[in-house]
Amino acid sequence: MFKVSIVIPVFNSSLYINKIVEHLSYQTFKDFEVIFVVDSRSTDDSLEKAKLLENDCTRTLIQTGSGKMGEARNIGLNESKGEFIWFLDVDDCPSPSFLEEMIFIQENLDVDFVICNTDGQALENSPVSIKIQLGSSLTEGRGAGNKPEIGKQAAIENIQDVINVLNDGTKMVFITAGMGGGTGTGAAPVIAKAAKELGLLTVGIVTIPFKNEGKRRIEQAVEGIEELEKHVDSLLVINNEKIREIFGDLKLSEAFARADNVLAIAAKGIAEIITVHGYINVDFADVETVMSNSGVAIMGSAMASGEDRALTAVQKALSSPLLNNYDIAGARNILLNITSGSHEITMDEVGQITDFIQSAAGEDADLIWGNGTDEKLEDNLNVTIIATGFNTNSIPELYARKRKVDIIHLDGEKSTNREVKQPIIEVKEKPAAAPPKRGRIEAEKWQRTIEFDLTKDDSFLETSQTGSIDKELEFEVSTAKSSPKDEPTSGNRISRSEPTPIPSKDIFDKMEKIPAYKRKNIKIEEENFSDKKNVSRYTLNQEEGDIYLRNDNAYLHDNVD
Repeated sequence: MFKVSIVIPVFNSSLYINKIVEHLSYQTFKDFEVIFVVDSRSTDDSLEKAKLLENDCTRTLIQTGSGKMGEARNIGLNESKGEFIWFLDVDDCPSPSFLEEMIFIQENLDVDFVICNTDGQALENSPVSIKIQLGSSLTEGRGAGNKPEIGKQAAIENIQDVINVLNDGTKMVFITAGMGGGTGTGAAPVIAKAAKELGLLTVGIVTIPFKNEGKRRIEQAVEGIEELEKHVDSLLVINNEKIREIFGDLKLSEAFARADNVLAIAAKGIAEIITVHGYINVDFADVETVMSNSGVAIMGSAMASGEDRALTAVQKALSSPLLNNYDIAGARNILLNITSGSHEITMDEVGQITDFIQSAAGEDADLIWGNGTDEKLEDNLNVTIIATGFNTNSIPELYARKRKVDIIHLDGEKSTNREVKQPIIEVKEKPAAAPPKRGRIEAEKWQRTIEFDLTKDDSFLETSQTGSIDKELEFEVSTAKSSPKDEPTSGNRISRSEPTPIPSKDIFDKMEKIPAYKRKNIKIEEENFSDKKNVSRYTLNQEEGDIYLRNDNAYLHDNVD
């Protein structure tokens, strides 16, 4: 008998059969069987390929009925031998730890899974046992059409079904959703509000779409996250683009599988802290202390082995994709859980981990830590960190919004949303020609004075947006106070800013032909330098490599001839 039976319906999917088997071969949990249920109406070689893969752990069944997905799964369910049943689609790409994590949760954690969706087909294909159809009359089993408002109304329509499930002894709720679409973006805040009103510790774990999913989808995700944050105790936001940075250019199905896996790790990590008993135990009360009304939270989890496993694990945890490129500096509360296998953690390793985290978060952070054992880890050491209570929002790009700009005109006029019509090209009338000025030209004797008073309150804010981040430039502009009678009017300011009239051509010719010293009546006496009597008697000589000056003539003095 197998521990797990995996049922996979197949219809014209021969290209995916070998791939799904390859992905399942990478599973860390090996005690499972695979049951292919091939639709008899398939026109490709799906049946032949499935039969070629048959062995003690892989079987092939034929579906001869209506061809519906539910019917195929029921056929596989009736023929299964496993203690647990999992349904997969033939084009799924499960992560290597998928089965191990799901079995661990089912056997060790008191956790129930509930799926809520507007899409009836997605509900039918889900292996989760508790299913809630949202907006059955509103959408008639179809999706929300990428419209969050439809998702919101659908959740309101069936919110009582959600409340009935939550009333069954629930203490803590994890709401996981992919934001940006219709159902997740619109329904998640409604469900979170209902859970919070029931007095349950409510934690949201959501993802931001990949950049290539489109700008509009990302904007909707941000709006949904802002609304969800109002109704949860704690919110973890996972940026899918961070997953892309870590794992590289994955195939599309593998990329979304990685994103789903990160969500599962986050929920599993928090649930394990509560339910798995440890030598130094961390229970629900500790989690409630850290996460209740804490706002945005960040979480990291990592595993390491070897000589420096403690330091390596905590460093990897603080660079986890769950942290969304942010560190834990400034956190008020930190929950730390350390799990070791057969190679138990030492006191020095605990000290390395706690010192590293305390240093990263700051000495004012309140650190609650616990320790547990899991024989399956063997030589590995697992570190899970949850940090909350930031003074400022730790995900600033979610709140990059266009702010209202109030413009204060320097001439004292104020206008709000006033439409000003003016021509594209302004034509000024030419003034009448004035007679050219004769004689010496003197510039108008006035000078503008600009005084800066840094204590003034008159300021304005200019905001420019690049990408999704606002950059603010603040300027304080002040003018010197003057009495009303001395203050120039707008017309005077304009007239004083007019350029000085251009001199006539005659004046220019005179200035070019007559040198400046003559125009200024400066007398210059020419000096004949050849008539000077003062002649230097020194000459430059060189003897035996030395250079020196002498004051007589070498041809006349000291001459041996």
